[in-house]
Amino acid sequence: MAAYEADISKHTAEQTQRVRMVWESIPAQLAKENKKFIYGAVRKGARAKDFEIAIQWLIDAGLVHKVERTRDVKVPLKFYADIDAFKLYLLDIGLLGALTQTPSDQILIGDNVFSEYKGAFTENFVLQQLKTLVNLPIYYYSKDNSTQEVDFIAQAGSKILPIEAKAEDNVKAKSLAAFITHDFASYHLKGIRFSMLGFREQDWMENVPLYAARAYVKDFGTKTHFFSKKK
Repeated sequence: MAAYEADISKHTAEQTQRVRMVWESIPAQLAKENKKFIYGAVRKGARAKDFEIAIQWLIDAGLVHKVERTRDVKVPLKFYADIDAFKLYLLDIGLLGALTQTPSDQILIGDNVFSEYKGAFTENFVLQQLKTLVNLPIYYYSKDNSTQEVDFIAQAGSKILPIEAKAEDNVKAKSLAAFITHDFASYHLKGIRFSMLGFREQDWMENVPLYAARAYVKDFGTKTHFFSKKK
């Protein structure tokens, strides 16, 4: 962490402070049920213009990933991006653990996996796995005037992949179910839920273990079906 702090401090005093404020706000932003980045959570009354440069520096430095909202789930997703609504995730869950001062054994070992900030750690883990794949645009979806949200929407080639990340065995995915079976039923999409459970399949969704997130999505864009190998 000291090395990252040293890099941040190379800016002017004003920009250093703003970069650090954004950086230190990310765990709290991710701990919210609605993980959309809120400028007012960094500093009361703040607006986009106050922290845009700081956020862009963190992105350019490779310390954070920016995931924008998509208003629709058609190819190409970029056409439907809502650039004013986005989430910020850290480079990896090790940094998230360090920033939150979470003991490593609470993140990685035994039954305590993701026991604190479980949603934040799980989403961040899934995203960092997906970000290792090139040419994989990733967005998230939230319904207007509703709490309904799908964690990630990935574009794998010409296919759209709605993704939910769940940390525990209680893996009800109401938002994903409504998204696929009601809101976008005419699109004939199939959802993916990454969780602590094993491989499972049902009509509108497949469950894939968290450890297989990268392999599954990598295969999804190039082959007809990966899941059939794991009954």
